[in-house]
Amino acid sequence: MVDFNDCSEFQNIVSLFVRRAEQGGDNPFLSRKIAGEWASISWNETARQVAAFAHSLKELGLEKGDRVMLVSENRPEWCIADMGIMAAGMVTVPTYITNTERDHQHIIDDSGARAVIVSTVNLSKTLLPALMRSAHAEILIGMEPIKLSQKNQISYHNWADMVSGHDANYREELLALTSDITREDVACIIYTSGTGGAPRGVMQQHKALLHNSIGAGTIVAEDFGIKDEVFLSFLPLSHAYEHSGGQFLPMALGAQIYYAEGLEKLASNIEEVKPTIMVVVPRLFEVLRTRIIKAIEKQGGTPVYLMGKALEIGAREYGGKKRKRDLPMKAVLSKTLKPKISQRFGGRLKAMVSGGAPLNPDIGIFFQSLGVTVLQGYGQTESGPIISCNRPATGLKMDTVGPPMLNTEVRIAEDGEILVRGDLVMKGYWRNKKETDRAIQDGWLHTGDIGYIDDAGRIAITDRKKDLIVNDKGDNVAPQKLEGMLTLQPEILQAMVYGDKRPYMTALIVPDPDWSLEWATNEGKKFCFEELQICPAYKSKISEAVDKVNKNLTVTEKIRRFEFAEEPFSIENEEMTPSMKIRRHMIRDRYEKLLGSMYKS
Repeated sequence: MVDFNDCSEFQNIVSLFVRRAEQGGDNPFLSRKIAGEWASISWNETARQVAAFAHSLKELGLEKGDRVMLVSENRPEWCIADMGIMAAGMVTVPTYITNTERDHQHIIDDSGARAVIVSTVNLSKTLLPALMRSAHAEILIGMEPIKLSQKNQISYHNWADMVSGHDANYREELLALTSDITREDVACIIYTSGTGGAPRGVMQQHKALLHNSIGAGTIVAEDFGIKDEVFLSFLPLSHAYEHSGGQFLPMALGAQIYYAEGLEKLASNIEEVKPTIMVVVPRLFEVLRTRIIKAIEKQGGTPVYLMGKALEIGAREYGGKKRKRDLPMKAVLSKTLKPKISQRFGGRLKAMVSGGAPLNPDIGIFFQSLGVTVLQGYGQTESGPIISCNRPATGLKMDTVGPPMLNTEVRIAEDGEILVRGDLVMKGYWRNKKETDRAIQDGWLHTGDIGYIDDAGRIAITDRKKDLIVNDKGDNVAPQKLEGMLTLQPEILQAMVYGDKRPYMTALIVPDPDWSLEWATNEGKKFCFEELQICPAYKSKISEAVDKVNKNLTVTEKIRRFEFAEEPFSIENEEMTPSMKIRRHMIRDRYEKLLGSMYKS
């Protein structure tokens, strides 16, 4: 293994991969389910295909610096394509599989991609119309056979042909291909999911990917030790968080990567794969917490009692109040409840790392109390993306995101904004100097997040600078905090808090469908969301959940009124980003009249 404290050993991310492939040899590296069975590709075979693909791209006439767009679900070919593009000196442009035709058109046109890789016929349906209208794209590569009804200027190539042959020494070939690729070169352009407008292309350099993978790897090595690590990849690789945390981090650790079959099969995949590290988003923790509570409550009796004791002791110890008289019960829990919870996560889990959005501290404490280590990380696409992460070595504090990673400078500006400097900072926004100059000043990335650094050197985030609600009296309110508290209630699935330049806070609420079904059944009512919305008893129950939250809020923060959204916020209706953040501007535009009605007497 490399010395994680020495990032200078590698001049690009491909050279790190080559080193790992040499060490991994014929051991499995990338695995996916085929016909119901897990099938693996070794490190050697992966590297051979990467070398072959890089060579094939050059044979097609593509040159160093050309952009290659990648549209695919998580699978081994994603990693091979990504590494092959970078090995050829080109720039990967990952895109979400949930993108609309309009989204694809924007990214193809904005990036000027000359080649596009797509995995399946289904994904090609929204891609091809945009591709055909492009003035730049010349090449389409299908991981699975794609039939073009009209070729136009696009030449089509099969994935299998692009990765065949090249049985020569992959090490020498890859090192030769990458000899002129430096740490300063752009490795990928990742388009931000856009909570407030059109996506912008973030130029991440090779040095940012190295910084992130080696910095995060240092935390694993120092706090947990490295031994036969296994990752289960299920967040979209087109997102910077999974790209670095779910691909380059395991690569740096020499770990094995399994690609999940999808969210609906995630629980069974976890039990089969038995991951040691999982990269997740807060929403998954919320779902898992609800499922665990329901499963234990269904058993009743002793299991419910044990869970109550575990949560009671965990909350007390998190608050720094350990008691000797808790030791006998802790011994009981370690032999009864906690092993069962551990098995739900495969039995080998060292830590679950949360990122992409703020994690409610109560959820973190819940899992810690049940024996599941939760580390909250922090970052953004513009920073590679990882800036910091909680770690056991410095003490886990759930309302912080831990100390900055290795070789990462962080300071707080006079207005409270978090500023970051180091190799992790993006080169800039693609073809957008104005926004680049606004985001990076004197080498410091202005994150747009408000926060502080505590006495232990851990970063605490209070809110997004641009998301702060300023009421009509000039008071600041952090909506994400309120929304997080609302969605912790079992009755509430999603929420958006509103109140800018208004006299009080209001909310749009999406009730939890499982809870709603259970309530309707118990009340002998038909389960129809439209009818439930106008049912006084139903709204009264949701109101009770809001009142519970209000008890822990200041007068300025309290939710005075709420209304129901017409449907859940989702990627499909463009009210949520692929990384599960709500698009406030889209929701405000859609529900403008409804939001305004809550301020009429």
